Parts: sequence; C-alpha cells; structure tokens
Amino acid sequence: MAKVVVMPKLGLTMTEGTVSKWLKKVGDEIKSGEPFFEVETDKLTNTIEANTDGVVRHFFVEEGTTVPVLDKVAIIAAADEDISALLGGAPAAAAAPEAPAAAAAPAASAAPIRAPGERVVAAPAAKKLAKELGIDLALVPGTGPNGRITLDDVKNWKPAPAAPAAPAAEEAPKTKASPLAAAVAKDLGIDLDKIGAKDRVLAEDILRYLESTREKAPEGAPREEVVPMNGMRKAIAKNMLNSHMTSPTVTANLSVDMSAMKAYREQLKAKEIKVSYTDLLVKFIAKALTEFPLLNCSVEDNKIVYKHYVNMGVAVALDNGLVVPNVPDADKKSLTEISKEIKELAKLAREGGLPMEKLRGGTFTITNLGMYGIESFTPIINQPEVAILGVTTMEDRAVVRGGEIVIRPMMTLSLTFDHRVVDGSVAAEFLQRVKALLENPALMLA
Repeated sequence: MAKVVVMPKLGLTMTEGTVSKWLKKVGDEIKSGEPFFEVETDKLTNTIEANTDGVVRHFFVEEGTTVPVLDKVAIIAAADEDISALLGGAPAAAAAPEAPAAAAAPAASAAPIRAPGERVVAAPAAKKLAKELGIDLALVPGTGPNGRITLDDVKNWKPAPAAPAAPAAEEAPKTKASPLAAAVAKDLGIDLDKIGAKDRVLAEDILRYLESTREKAPEGAPREEVVPMNGMRKAIAKNMLNSHMTSPTVTANLSVDMSAMKAYREQLKAKEIKVSYTDLLVKFIAKALTEFPLLNCSVEDNKIVYKHYVNMGVAVALDNGLVVPNVPDADKKSLTEISKEIKELAKLAREGGLPMEKLRGGTFTITNLGMYGIESFTPIINQPEVAILGVTTMEDRAVVRGGEIVIRPMMTLSLTFDHRVVDGSVAAEFLQRVKALLENPALMLA
C-alpha cells in the first residue's frame, strides 16, 4: 500500500526541517530501516530511515528545501501502484520526470569551481583528509548542505587526467609546479612562468594569480548578495533574541592567576593524563556550582527550579554556527571521564551526529574564546539557564605579588547572569570561589 513520507518531528521544539540530501532516487527499491534522506534541523543533521518496503515513486521537495514538520516529502509504494490520488490528480510517478538523484561522487575536476577568494565550507574531517592528501579544497565540489564539502567528497575527488605531453619541440616551462597546479594551469592555459612563486607553484598560487588578474565587475553589477539563513542560523538567531528579551542580564569580569593550573596540568601530563583547560574548567566549575545552586537553576513560570545535578554545556563552534552539547552529571565525574566525553561530543557535533538528548537539559554553560585571543566578552545565556561563563585567552601579564611586580599567566572569566534570580553579590561570590579553586587546585579535595 502506498505510503506518504512526512518531515519527522525530531524534538519537542522542532517546527521545520531541511531535506539536505536524498539517499535514494525515484525508481529505487527501498526496505524498511534503510537510510532514505538526511534532514538538517536547527542543531543537527539526521539520517531518516524508511519505515516501509517498496519503491521510491515521488519526491514532493528537492534537496535544500525547508518544510514544516509532518508535511509531505515523498511517496513509497509498489512499482505498479496507482498513486495519482496522493499526488492530487497529477500523473503517477512512473510517468512523471524523475527527481534528481542523490548526490553522486563528485566529478573529476582540475579547474576552480569557486570564484577566487570565495569562502570554502567543509567538514573538519574533510579538511583534515584534504590536507593529508595535498588536495586544494577550492577545487572540490561540495554535496553537503549549502555546498558544504563532506568527507566523501574529498575521498571521491580526483583531478582530471593530465593533458598529453607536449611535443618534444615545445619548450617545457622553467617554473616548477605541483602536479595539481600543473594540471590546473594547463587546463586554464596559464603560463606558470608568470605566476611568480618563490619555490614551486601550488594550486593556491594560481588562485591568487587569477584573483589579481580578473576584471573588475562592470558598472551596474550587483554590489550585494542576499543569502537565506540555513536552519541552524535561523535557530541561533531566534534563541539569541529570545534570551535577550527574556533575561535582564549583567556581566561580571574577574581575572584569575592560572600559574597553579598550568603546573597542575603539567603534572597530569607527566602521568600521561592529557586534558585541556576546558576539561579542567568543567571539573572545577561543576564543583563551585554545587556550592552556589542559584547559578545552576532555571526559571519556569515565575518559579525557580533548583537542580541537584550539574549538566555542563560546552559550546562547540561549527562552520555555520554553534551547538551546546551537555556533559551530564559533570559534578560526579572524574577529570578523565569529563575529558573523554567532551572530545566525543565535539567530534559528534562537527560530524553532524549529535543525538538530540545531548543538547537538552543543560544547567550551566561554558563558552571558550581563548584560542582566538579574546580578552573579554559578554556571552548570551543559553535559556532556560540563568548563567553562562565566558573563558578568554591566557596571557602573561605584569601583576603585583608581595609588593613586587612579577609576570603571571592571567585569564579573565566573564560571567553573564540573569538578574531576575541572581544578584550581583551572589555572582561575585561565585566568581571568587571559582578563582580560589583555580588558583589553589588542592581546594578541590576540601
């Protein structure tokens, strides 16, 4: 019996999803449990499985289309079954034009497929593999959402076969070049001797050369480009506005001497226990939150809900936004358990495979911009939490200790809190406690 496939509701707050990729094409047989299509939501990319056996007969939407939950996206039926009623009187899918096939392996290409200087969006795993293989990502077609380059795109990409060798009488270029750069130059008719590279010409040198020689846009050409927000960016915009409108916030900054933490981390490393400063902060701040439950609560219908557990959210930056997966019961886990879980969550987030439950139930969030050299900022609260801690760069500064000026590795913590619930004095006491723990790690045993 014919079955209409709808956009699934993957979470309580999900209202729409984007069909980012069809994994079958019209006319393909499919069995219940087989991957059918990928859905990009505000936070994740999910693979949706078929829930019936049959043949893919019709797609209601193309890849990249955003539709409300429970709206029709496809029809699965027997090969000879009449589905005209489900199509609203349109001809049966067997007679209709076939929908575009799921993205196949990228075609071989040696010429740039993007304008010189255009931003290349790729999955972290794809970037890593491309670097290992010496592949210029600017030349790889992306089959992911919004042209994002996936790991499979890099695995399947091959440069076009090298052009036949020039006749013996033709003088070879004097400039050395990588095989890929040579193929690109040959395809575009570029004289390698004109590139002006110091050692040997790489593909990126050719892109820079093209950028420097391309003609300016003609008079009257558009000076602006309008690009619709994708699902994740729309969700971030909505959540940030909601947080701003919901919580009257204050941000307090406090500098911490990280000398003891640096020494503690080196001691752990000597014992072959490798942890990041984010791992340490999660452990130490979880301890402080158990002593300041007001910073670990939420507000619901003018009621304060105290949480007797710490689900620590750790913000993870992605190419097109960010997500905040949670380390549940961080106050009860060891440092090595926390470190292992944060690494796994970050990996899943960057690969688009985070389960929805890992994004729910957070009680407090840490967001770290230290790797970008940021010295202070005002993070926005992740609702319905009442506070978020911004972590900044660690840098050597001149400070006074015992009446003498000394150099110490200092870090500024930026705490944004909901003033409906948390008073300034409570926030200050919490920051002071965090500072005491970080500057005296032995207090964790007290």
